[in-house]
Amino acid sequence: MRVTVLASGSSGNATLFESDRTSILVDGGIGPRVLEHALSAIGARLPDAIVVTHAHLDHVGHAARIGRRRNVPVYLTEATSREVRLPGDVEEYRFGTRDPFVIGDLVVAPLPVPHDAANVALSISDDAGTATIATDVGEPTGRLSDHLRDSDIVLLESNHDHEMLRSGPYPLHLQRRVASARGHLSNLQACAVLRKLSARTHTVVLMHLSGANNTPTLAAEQAREALPLRVALHVAPARGSLTLETTLEHEKARSRRPVQLSLLG
Repeated sequence: MRVTVLASGSSGNATLFESDRTSILVDGGIGPRVLEHALSAIGARLPDAIVVTHAHLDHVGHAARIGRRRNVPVYLTEATSREVRLPGDVEEYRFGTRDPFVIGDLVVAPLPVPHDAANVALSISDDAGTATIATDVGEPTGRLSDHLRDSDIVLLESNHDHEMLRSGPYPLHLQRRVASARGHLSNLQACAVLRKLSARTHTVVLMHLSGANNTPTLAAEQAREALPLRVALHVAPARGSLTLETTLEHEKARSRRPVQLSLLG
C-alpha cells in the first residue's frame, strides 16, 4: 500500500491510501481541482472514495465538492453526518466508530479519539500492510496505542510545543482549547504514544503541526528521542506531498518536490 500526505495542518488535511485496486482519500480539506493537480503531479490515482474523520472544516470542507466532481461516495460517522449535510447528489455511507468496513480491497478500522468534535483515528490495511492516521487527538489513550500496534506506518499528530503555545500569539481561551483533553496532541504527548509503538512500525510521520506553536525541527528532535533508530521519521508538509510504502522493501519515503496547493481549488 502506498500512502501520500497531500496536506496536513489547520488550513487543510488530505491523505491518500492506495492499494493495487483501490484508492481512498482520508479527509477532504483541499479543493477538487487542487487535489487533481497534486495527484497528477505525483502519478497517483484519483480516489475511489472519501473517508471523513470529523466535521471540522479543515478536514471536511471540500469533501462534498470532491465527491460530486469525481462521482465518488463519502463515508462518515453518524455523529459527523449530523454536522455535515451532504448534497443529495453525493452518495453517502455511514460507518460505526468501532466497526471495520471494506472499500474495494482496503479494510478500514476506525477508533474514536478525544476531540471537541466527534473524531476517529483510522487504520487502513491491504494484503501488504497497515497504515494508521490519528490527528486532532486531545490526549493519548491506551486504546489509541493498541490501535497503532499493528501499523507499519503511523501518521500521528504532533501539533504544538507547550512553551511555544503558552508564549505564542493565541489568546488564552484558544491556548486552553488546544492544550485541553479535547484539543490537540503536543510534541511531548506524541512522544508518549511513539514510545509504545510495536516493533512492526518502520515509519512515523508527524502530522498537523501548528504553524504558530511548533516547528518541524523541534517536533522531529523530540520524536527522534522517543523512537528506535531503525524507525524512519518524517514531518508532513503543510502543503506538498510525502509518499511512503507500507512494505519494508520501500521503507524509505519518496519526498517529492512540493506541490503548491491552494485552498481555492
